Amino acid sequence: MNFLVWNGDWIRGLAGWRRLLFAFATGALSAFGFAPAEFFPVLLLGIAVLFLLLDGARASEHPLRGGFAAGWGFAFGQYLTGWHWIGYAFMVDPSAHLWQMPFALLFLTSGLALYAGIASALALLFWRPGPARLLIFAVSYAAAEWLRGHLLTGFPWNLPAYGWGMSLAVMQSLSFLGAYGLSFLTILLGASLAEFCCSAKRAWRAPVLMIGLFALLWAGGAARLATHPFQAVPGVTLRIVQPDIPQREKESRALAARNWLRLLTLSIRPGSPNLIIWPEAAPPNFLFDEEPEALKEIGLLTGQSRTLITGEARFQRTAEKLSVFNSLFIFSPGASAPAIYDKFHLVPFGEFVPFAAALNRLGISKLTGGQGSFDTGDGPHTYQLKNAPPVTPLICYEIIFPGAVTSGQRPGWFVNVTDDSWFGPWAGPYQHLLIARARAIEEALPVARAANTGVSAVIDPYGRITARLGLGKMGILDTPLPVAAAPSLYARFGDWMFLFLLLAAALSAFVLRRM
Repeated sequence: MNFLVWNGDWIRGLAGWRRLLFAFATGALSAFGFAPAEFFPVLLLGIAVLFLLLDGARASEHPLRGGFAAGWGFAFGQYLTGWHWIGYAFMVDPSAHLWQMPFALLFLTSGLALYAGIASALALLFWRPGPARLLIFAVSYAAAEWLRGHLLTGFPWNLPAYGWGMSLAVMQSLSFLGAYGLSFLTILLGASLAEFCCSAKRAWRAPVLMIGLFALLWAGGAARLATHPFQAVPGVTLRIVQPDIPQREKESRALAARNWLRLLTLSIRPGSPNLIIWPEAAPPNFLFDEEPEALKEIGLLTGQSRTLITGEARFQRTAEKLSVFNSLFIFSPGASAPAIYDKFHLVPFGEFVPFAAALNRLGISKLTGGQGSFDTGDGPHTYQLKNAPPVTPLICYEIIFPGAVTSGQRPGWFVNVTDDSWFGPWAGPYQHLLIARARAIEEALPVARAANTGVSAVIDPYGRITARLGLGKMGILDTPLPVAAAPSLYARFGDWMFLFLLLAAALSAFVLRRM
């Protein structure tokens, strides 16, 4: 124990650039707590170290400045390491975009790290010795994570809750806590571990209490999984097509015929699916409105018994403007006109350029082809199908936003079409897959995920992957559709539990400070 106290005192004693550098290095290490490494202890260790750095900053000459530097440095290191895959998107067309990569990656990660820096500085305004400071820190940092997920379109990627990807049992608590609620408790657990480095009497009580709480969450989650075995929707067989076409080849006009033939060939392999799912922007280099021959082939593919769901861009011309949407088409059996869903949560710099007038003058353009930005749909929406339960489509990263994936009408499942070839060959696709599993648990709804280069998967409403096709593989998944579970508490009440936790913790901290 003396060794832990000595190390805690050493970390608290860091100041100036040493504090900033140590926070950055700790944050970078903590990123390995997320997918695909999922070495969760380093995430908890990182939060504990940040808490110790703030403890030290509180006693320094400039506590707010020191707290901001520690929080900002920690988040910057974590984001830069955990989100390095963003750089791959700039390599698809290197002649046009590669020069932007270091600026965009550093701007995004350092900019979003400001939330953690401000949260850490604000926490020090109310910091007092004793257990109250644990609650103050957790409330401030968790609120900053919520803001990161909502302000300026939001980017809730690698929330602390997702460190529990290594424990599906603990992730079951997403069904009532949501990603932000579980993130709050995770931050509180990590911060409480720092108390093992404290010489105060009974400082061990807080970490033991938090470890006990998570042991209960694990036990409850394990029981939930054991008592809810897999169930399939009768008479529904999905065929998820993964063409595995690299992004550069997808955009090549010379390979358009080959790419289209690959989609069709995979789709008509022997089997009896009644619902075929293609990935985001699957048809190569053409629009359905301009290719009657392609529509004819889709008619033959669907016939009188199959539905085809596919992502595709579309144009909409009016007297005022020409609009471009990243869309999803649902071709029902025997239907001449597809149902169309337009993506409503667009990717900054991928599908639109914020502050476009100014940034375009600097030569910065969106990564996807074509001039101008995509237009925004009015989703989410639920669509009725002839041969399956009603579905809510989510295109690519629309699935990363907790509480923003369903409409007023509850669907029977989600279909998530994506092209994770933009995300590189390693971390990005696996992190995206884990987020889809989190949404399934939160909403108690299955997810069918079709990814161009992988990972394609079917996820049941408890987050279990019932079928998958890995990265860099061409093929199909023929699999049943899982049955939806009863609406979870999170599906009914959203982030109200998170708000309750914040208010309860803030009130408890106020009481403890006055004792």
